[in-house]
Amino acid sequence: MEQQAPLYDISTLLRTTLKHNASDLHLVARSEPQIRIDGILVKLNLPILEKREIDKLCYTLLTDKQKKTLEEERELDFSIDLEDIGRFRVNYYYTMGSVAAAFRVITTKIPTLEGINAPSILKQLVTRRKGLILVTGPTGSGKTTTVAAMINEINQTQKKHILCIEDPIEYVHKGINALFSYRNVGEDTKTFNRALKSALREDPDIIFIGEMRNTETMEIALEAAETGHLVIGTLHTNSAAQTINRIVSSFEGTKQDQVRSQVAITIEGILSQILLPRVDGGRVAATEILVGTPAIRNLIRENKIHQINSQMMIGQTLTEMKTMAQSLDSLYQDRIISKEEYELASSVL
Repeated sequence: MEQQAPLYDISTLLRTTLKHNASDLHLVARSEPQIRIDGILVKLNLPILEKREIDKLCYTLLTDKQKKTLEEERELDFSIDLEDIGRFRVNYYYTMGSVAAAFRVITTKIPTLEGINAPSILKQLVTRRKGLILVTGPTGSGKTTTVAAMINEINQTQKKHILCIEDPIEYVHKGINALFSYRNVGEDTKTFNRALKSALREDPDIIFIGEMRNTETMEIALEAAETGHLVIGTLHTNSAAQTINRIVSSFEGTKQDQVRSQVAITIEGILSQILLPRVDGGRVAATEILVGTPAIRNLIRENKIHQINSQMMIGQTLTEMKTMAQSLDSLYQDRIISKEEYELASSVL
């Protein structure tokens, strides 16, 4: 006898995800649907999904064009805004011949810097007329939320044209003082690189790059930051020093001195963050903050990246810089994170 179709649909699963204040929903064949709560996967008390059921659930959200892309490319990124449910960033991919899905909840309420307890220096950094601000950290560390809060601060206080290039678009801001242009990679533009090249002719004051993925993207971002634009971008790096090394090492050897000089000139700030479980429930961000002071710029220019952490600890009351080790120490001393989490996070610094 043919197995009966599940008694739930994708809307029900997404509503359940939101009901539990989860950040993600995962649908993988031969497994129960699972959601991520405070960084931990939790199985829903539902039947195991088979390939046929996964296909039926997932394909209901796709256009014919998206179906074709998924089947040809074997993966697909997009965002959806479901009425009366919410907004989600979605990735479909194949695993062992079956479609699987990861849904990331996007909070429709635009975050504020105060609301996410962001470092106060960010309010100053977003007033820069030009330069490069980077928000870094592993996947799921809250980078997009932090950037959204920074852009919200600009929107509240400055009359600027903000161009957002993302794959896919996540937070959608309503213009208060700022003018927003959104370019969804794959729909509004073919690639990050093409969108960035075009951006320089679209009269933006601020360019947000959803992810600086490759050498060409980094090269154009540095050029934009040099030529009068404030560029905000994200990278999957774990510290300020690692971020600088990652950018420079992405270029071939003959270009690295020039790129190092460009980074030294343009860097305004780097915020690296990780999310850790709180002892009282929920999660808290541990943050490292680098500010582009003259001393920091000199170290970058002279390729003394290994001295950056030491320099960050000098005159911190004036610069507002902070190392990740200091942030972790503070969270542990204030009993916000457990000893186990503190030791685990500290072991990878």
